[in-house]
Amino acid sequence: MDSMDLEVLKTCARWQQQGKACLLVTVVTTWGSSPRPVGSMLVLNAHGQVAGSVSGGCIEDDLIARVQQQGIVQSVPERVTYGVSAEEAHRFGLPCGGTIQLVLEPVGPRSQIAELLTALAAGQLTRRSLNLRTGAVHLSAAQPSGQLTLSNDVLDTIHGPRWRLLIIGAGPLSRFLASIATGLDYQVTVCDPREEYRSEWTLPSVPVVHAMPDDLVLEMQLDTRSAVVALSHDPKLDDLALMEALKSPAFYVGAIGSRINNQRRRERLKEFDLNEQQLARLHGPIGLYIGSKTPPEIAISILAQMTAIKNGVDLPEQTSVALAKESAQIGMSGAECALKSA
Repeated sequence: MDSMDLEVLKTCARWQQQGKACLLVTVVTTWGSSPRPVGSMLVLNAHGQVAGSVSGGCIEDDLIARVQQQGIVQSVPERVTYGVSAEEAHRFGLPCGGTIQLVLEPVGPRSQIAELLTALAAGQLTRRSLNLRTGAVHLSAAQPSGQLTLSNDVLDTIHGPRWRLLIIGAGPLSRFLASIATGLDYQVTVCDPREEYRSEWTLPSVPVVHAMPDDLVLEMQLDTRSAVVALSHDPKLDDLALMEALKSPAFYVGAIGSRINNQRRRERLKEFDLNEQQLARLHGPIGLYIGSKTPPEIAISILAQMTAIKNGVDLPEQTSVALAKESAQIGMSGAECALKSA
């Protein structure tokens, strides 16, 4: 599963190869409420086919209608603003007087879409600088903290995963977690030194590294845009890696397991001289409580918790798996007592 931005770029390249004229559309500025954030992209061709999204659908419909009526006539990028008036904002589904500005770029040889995809396939985080006066593009290395900027008639956009996820263990749950995380624009690495698990891995877009997890944690030099999830169920693999991850600036560190197993894990980690503050960073049982039972459901639960923390959302304590299950158990015990006393 590709991220939406990568899907847009791949579709753009494919249409170029097929000789179809197309427009690459990027959200560059928003005011008030808007359906899609700055940096969102879509590509549409002269036949009205679309990949990606810049709104809830109404702006896409207007762009398609324009292209079908007029064709793709631009020779250089064009800025277009939607939602200036209250009537237009309502028409295009922009709530609370929201306004959105787009750059419409006619795609051609100077767009360097194929070159950008080559860089992304090599794992390079890339800045794409578009000259709005000429349509010329320059590619360069980018930093994870880079953001879209629009100044002096140059639009700079950042492409490539800016978040990293290390998954320890190559079991079925890891496969679903890796697949969905890739769609969320994470650069995913799976680590498992066990040959029997690596040989059954069926996700070619995500590499499985044959290394000890704690060595890989140190090698990756985790930063505030990194997450580590331990899913091997093997303390020999998980514990040392978790110890190193909890000492790092990683924004999320979690481990699979029951409440009892996670309590035992915390007791073991105390022996590695982790302090209470570091131990408190460990999410386990992992994920948000959504009643998940199957690997796909558990993967969604884990990524929901990761996403909330990444986005700075202060989750209520009741959403944790441990507290929710404890509350449910207390509720069942209370019901049993009521039945006995009836």
